[in-house]
Amino acid sequence: MEERKILLACRDVSLGYERKPLLEHLDFTVYRGDYVAVLGENGSGKSTLLKSLLGLTPPLAGRIDRSAQKAGQLGYLPQQTPAQRDFPATVEEVVLSGFLNRRGFRVTYSGRERAAALMHMGKLGILELKDKCYRELSGGQQQRVLLCRALCAANELLILDEPVTGLDPAASQDLYKTLRYLHERENMAILMVTHDVSAALREAKTILHIGQKRWFYGTAEEYLHDESGRRFGK
Repeated sequence: MEERKILLACRDVSLGYERKPLLEHLDFTVYRGDYVAVLGENGSGKSTLLKSLLGLTPPLAGRIDRSAQKAGQLGYLPQQTPAQRDFPATVEEVVLSGFLNRRGFRVTYSGRERAAALMHMGKLGILELKDKCYRELSGGQQQRVLLCRALCAANELLILDEPVTGLDPAASQDLYKTLRYLHERENMAILMVTHDVSAALREAKTILHIGQKRWFYGTAEEYLHDESGRRFGK
């Protein structure tokens, strides 16, 4: 049996600020092809977890293995601010900016990078928007552009922070459909922080629930039988 590739792992990790832990003894692994939904109440530590997984905040204790990030295979889709929604650039320029960390000292994007950007835009159905101004797009279209940008930064793991916030129901379902395609057809691993419990249980294979002084990591079915799932998943 082929050994599954580890992309991200927490080993007995404690997270918090100023030596005050929000979460302790967190231990889980994200493999190539996984789909993980991160659930939890406001203030439970989801944002702190994301910052630590991205290497922005060190853990108070334990170790985080960010293999995918170190190999340049991790893409991040953050929550948008109002200023970012009004960004005056073309769709193609926004998508290409996903290659910035790989560009090094080169002033321009390579032909291979431009071809990859066009391929991702075609894959996500926004190729005809490439010359449009980003700030003139709908919320759903902007999320697809940012998802394309994240795909330019990675080819194995996507981390998404509340990706359907501010989207109407139709745009939300469209985004979930796109993520399902990337997961099932492209074997992309996804770790998604969300408040949309019903979608998390429907789309994700694995649930990471963060609660006060307690956490759960397992299948969606196991979650529904766990104390956290019985209370939070109602």
